[in-house]
Amino acid sequence: MKPKAANKPLSSADERFPFHYGGEADQYTFYRIPKRMFDDPMLKQLSTDAKVLYGLMLDRMGLSLRNGWFDEEGRVYIYFSVEEIMAMLGCANAKCTKLLQELDSENGIGLITRVKQGLCKPDVIYVHKCINRISESNARTFENQISGGLKSTSQGISKSNANDNYINNTYFSDTESIFSERAEPMGERMRQRERYKEMVLENIDYDILKEEPKLDREQLDEIVELMVDTICTTQEYIIIGGDKKPAEVVKSQFLKLDAGHIQFVLDCLKENTSKVRNIRKYLLSVLYNASMTIDNYYSALVNHDLYGG
Repeated sequence: MKPKAANKPLSSADERFPFHYGGEADQYTFYRIPKRMFDDPMLKQLSTDAKVLYGLMLDRMGLSLRNGWFDEEGRVYIYFSVEEIMAMLGCANAKCTKLLQELDSENGIGLITRVKQGLCKPDVIYVHKCINRISESNARTFENQISGGLKSTSQGISKSNANDNYINNTYFSDTESIFSERAEPMGERMRQRERYKEMVLENIDYDILKEEPKLDREQLDEIVELMVDTICTTQEYIIIGGDKKPAEVVKSQFLKLDAGHIQFVLDCLKENTSKVRNIRKYLLSVLYNASMTIDNYYSALVNHDLYGG
């Protein structure tokens, strides 16, 4: 049902910001905050500003992926100086410090671990997953482990080449089992897999997405299973587009995907005209890069619709 016309005709010329037409809202780049931050009984106690800061830090992970900022165990870290945070949130130093303390493992909830480098260098920040609750003792142990490793390899982080990633000989390939024999018992693995599957289904709004009339339900289910298999792998590295990526990095990317990203992947499958020899490799690559390429893809579509192509 269309809204009734207002007494005064609506005109974009009278507005400070113009109206949206068609699919123009898809042209923006978004900062995303996990739904869990508002639904989880523990996480929802965080201040709104702290949740926003956590979302900004998750966005910074993309920069870390591009620059190869991983430690020796493949854990991703970010650089996010106090000055940058103050500028982005429009807050004073005291407020910024309070928000960081609210998130960190020493004074707050434990969603980040900060490791000081000294010599006026910004802290190395490890952004924890908001999936599992980390106990205070585990967070402190994790911080001590990182701190000890960084003290002995501080020059390695600050001076290492951005593309000089640590890689060993273990990685995820098409011929290897998704689960390692040395992993935990099968029962626990299956329970963990079900938990992650529920999380993926929630993240992508599966119940809503599957009702789309033009959507290929079989393809959607295959994508979900591939995502869950990848997230649950016990391998240390996964091949994406011919490159070996730390499995934890790939898992993090997959857990950030939402309904829009899945629709984007399905559109890519539909519009691809070349023969795909290995559909599994192709899907892994498109899923991994979805969050970084979706904005350009839909911007191009909007421009094509508006101005012709």
